[in-house]
Amino acid sequence: MDKIVPQVALNDRIRQHSEQLSAQLHSQREAHFPPDAKKEMRNFTSGEVAALLGVTDSYLRQLHLRDKVPAPTQMRGNRRLYSAQNLQALREYLERNAKRPGEYLPGRRQGEHCQIIGVMNFKGGSGKTTTAAHLAQRLALKGYRILAVDLDPQASLTALHGIQPEFDLEDNQSLIAAIWYEGAKPTRSVVRQTYIPNLDIIPGNLELMHFEHETPRWLVNRHPDLFFTRIRDALAQVESGYDVVIMDCPPQIGFLTMSALAAATGVLVTVHPSMLDVMSMSQFLRMTAELMDQIARLGADLGHDWMRYLLTRYEPHDAPQNRLVAFLRTMFGESVLNAPVLKSTAISDAGLTKQTLYEVERSMFTRTTYDR
Repeated sequence: MDKIVPQVALNDRIRQHSEQLSAQLHSQREAHFPPDAKKEMRNFTSGEVAALLGVTDSYLRQLHLRDKVPAPTQMRGNRRLYSAQNLQALREYLERNAKRPGEYLPGRRQGEHCQIIGVMNFKGGSGKTTTAAHLAQRLALKGYRILAVDLDPQASLTALHGIQPEFDLEDNQSLIAAIWYEGAKPTRSVVRQTYIPNLDIIPGNLELMHFEHETPRWLVNRHPDLFFTRIRDALAQVESGYDVVIMDCPPQIGFLTMSALAAATGVLVTVHPSMLDVMSMSQFLRMTAELMDQIARLGADLGHDWMRYLLTRYEPHDAPQNRLVAFLRTMFGESVLNAPVLKSTAISDAGLTKQTLYEVERSMFTRTTYDR
């Protein structure tokens, strides 16, 4: 006779698996990273620094020979390596001696508003968080003052920047503390510096789900602060210190996403050129428009500067993908960005170690793979 196995409640089974997985992840983290270890940006070659600054390698060498800027690390074969801090010091020196303001520190000028970009898509795997992370780091390395905001409870953008929500964040240290309906904290209190000059982050964690669960109750009670104003008002407290704010939105249409869209001056929709993804995006756009109609009737200002589509995980030799790309360009024209994000093992391999392409060593890949 078969042995009867007692049933386990689903919530208990899920909790058990959660605790097992969390304990193993914590053990692996402690084995690979000492308790006081901090993530650091890799060093850059002189060629990379010259490209980021828009100058020649020989001009950089002249600056060092004249002792105008801090010396880089000298390696074998007369190779020079620069830290991210060296890059920023070079940028500031060049700006002080530039013919035109903003040539090397291209931040916004008087009268220009902060660009608040919502990176979004309904379907997982579209490269949304990868896009947000690379955009934030690229702009920071180019001299812009950037605030990254992780609105996704999964907090992948946070983890990519060296913060493990489960271990490194206490209660009320994500954006939820600044957008909560009662006793909201100053936004500045949840902003953290990263290891990259010019780049700060407001981390995310599972607490953000409370906003989705509690907002209906506040709506029923007719709270005077409408939900779609919460992120806009929170960012207004700190946006004077930044040129660009980049929000990694959740992969679903909820109150957080609606509030982010109401705060955004620009929207970047990531789309993988496959039929299933394009069909999903069609539904996503229709539902988003219908929900935004409702908050517009409540008084939301939905004016924006731009909306663009970014093709991700694109394989230029894939004929079905090319047909879909042509289809999207025919419909949306210039709204589809010209430069796609190519599918590359470099991006996926970097993600395995919670890094971006700007953080991994070039030597880990072939030159052609990395340069693509």
